[in-house]
Amino acid sequence: MALNLTQKKDVVAEVAEVAAKAHSLIAAEYAGTTVTQMTAMRKKARETGVFLKVVKNTLAARAVDGTEFEVAKNDLVGPLLYAFSTEEPGAAGRLIKEFAKGNDKLQPKLVVVGGQQYPASHVEVLASLPTLEQALGMLARVLAEPATMFARAVKAVADQQGGGDAAPAVEAEPIAEPA
Repeated sequence: MALNLTQKKDVVAEVAEVAAKAHSLIAAEYAGTTVTQMTAMRKKARETGVFLKVVKNTLAARAVDGTEFEVAKNDLVGPLLYAFSTEEPGAAGRLIKEFAKGNDKLQPKLVVVGGQQYPASHVEVLASLPTLEQALGMLARVLAEPATMFARAVKAVADQQGGGDAAPAVEAEPIAEPA
């Protein structure tokens, strides 16, 4: 179904809005993918914060103008599926990697992150990035480690000097009641 000019402008505007906010882009060849597979991938994409769209390459090239994904304009050739990570950089990589395992027709073609274009093999790198929750957990461990090491050092010094033993309990005198 051919799009009229207004529909094309709407598609470009929609993709441009997503591209302006997205963290990463993966373009993948999808020819031969079944409707059932595409439906499952779209459902998973919505759940994981990935904008997934099949768009004509000329419209996609116009949409990424002025964004960090502009570097890929010349390589947008063939039937491509565009996956933009909107919440965390690795989400699109995990999605494409997961669905490419069960579908040899889905082949990543290029990856763009931070204004740099990478070959399709970088989908693995992108997919291995931690989720936001995992990254926050790692940061918390790193921030807590110096305090933990200090507490261990203080305890070791106290144990070495014999100060680690419990001090004898001192009984408090009862308070006299006013007469």
